Amino acid sequence: MDKSAVIHIQKEDDIILARKTSREFAKLLNFSATNQSRVLTAVSELARNIYRYAGNGEIKVEAIKEMNKSGLIIVAEDEGPGIIDISNAMTQGYSTSGSLGAGLPGLKRMMDEFQILSEEGSGTKVTVIKWQMN
Repeated sequence: MDKSAVIHIQKEDDIILARKTSREFAKLLNFSATNQSRVLTAVSELARNIYRYAGNGEIKVEAIKEMNKSGLIIVAEDEGPGIIDISNAMTQGYSTSGSLGAGLPGLKRMMDEFQILSEEGSGTKVTVIKWQMN
C-alpha cells in the first residue's frame, strides 16, 4: 500500500470510497477499533461536507511517522463557497443548512490535531491528524 491516497469527492459513492481507504490505512497502522472508528467518522464528515457544500473536492489520507508515534493525516480540500464565520461553524449546534451542527466541533474533539482554513468564495481546507503511539 502506498503511504498516501487521494480520493476525489464528486458523488455520494466517493464518500464510501474515502471511508474504505481511510479504514485500510488505519488498520495498516494498527489503530485500535476505537481510533479506526474515529478516523472513519472524521473522513465521513469531511467528505460529506465537501459533497454537500462544495460539490467537489478531495480527501487526502497519508500515513506519517514522528519519533515514537505513527499516525494518519487527513486533508480535505475544496474550492466551494468557503465558511463565512469559522468561529460560529465550530460552535456545537450551529448550522447554516438545518443539520445538527455537530460535525466540525465533533471532528475537532475526536482527532488529536485539527486545523481549518477557509475564505469566503475561495474554498475550505481542513487538516486533521490521529496519532497512534508505537
